[in-house]
Formats: sequence, structure tokens, C-alpha cells
Amino acid sequence: MSKEPLPSNDDFKVEVATRYLESDSNPDEDRFVFAYTVTILNQSEIPARLLTRHWVITHGNGKQQEVRGDGVVGEQPRIKPGEGYQYTSGTILETPMGTMGGSYQMVTDEGDEFNASIPEFLLSTPRTLH
Repeated sequence: MSKEPLPSNDDFKVEVATRYLESDSNPDEDRFVFAYTVTILNQSEIPARLLTRHWVITHGNGKQQEVRGDGVVGEQPRIKPGEGYQYTSGTILETPMGTMGGSYQMVTDEGDEFNASIPEFLLSTPRTLH
């Protein structure tokens, strides 16, 4: 049992910035490539390591994909209180607009596991939204 209370979703703030990669995309073949930069901020009192990720990717046509895996971009970062971790990755949609969201499974130094939610965010090509 841990000495400190487990961090909550509010303790690990996840922010995402997205970018459409026009040069890697091919709209004629329903290929829309996006990069996203994630910043994870530890606003709790205890350090935690990111173990796994779970994404739900929703294309504009309603198709959903789930992606699960160890860590992010080949790393399982340990994020100390008051610090953050940032990485950039990407995804491919079949439509010019879609969403992503999910969670990270985290673990404290004492071995207690909890989830940090990734709020759903929009992926959109320029001029898609009016």
C-alpha cells in the first residue's frame, strides 16, 4: 500500500498540439497524415512512470481504431513532480477530419498503477472546419 494517495487524472495534465502533414498525405487515396505533440505534466506530489498507451482513433466516417502498446516513441519516461515529458508522434486517417483520445497507464515508484486520461482532440486538415 502506498504512503501517498494515488494521483488522479487531474494530477497528470495531458496537452496535445496537432499538425497536418500535407507533404506526406494523399487525399486522392484517402490518406491524411497528422503529427501530434503531447506534453504530459506531473502536477502531483509523487513521481510516476508511463508504462503503456491506449488510443482510440475515430475517422470522420465513423471508423474507429484502438492502438495499445508499451510506452511512447520507444520510451517509458519517469516524470517527477512538477516536471513534464514531451514527444511527437503521428497517425494516418482515411478522412480529412477525425479525433483521438485515450489514456496512459502509469505506475508509482511503490508499484501502484493508475490511468492518466488523454482528452479527446481534433485532427483536421486546413480549411475543413468553417
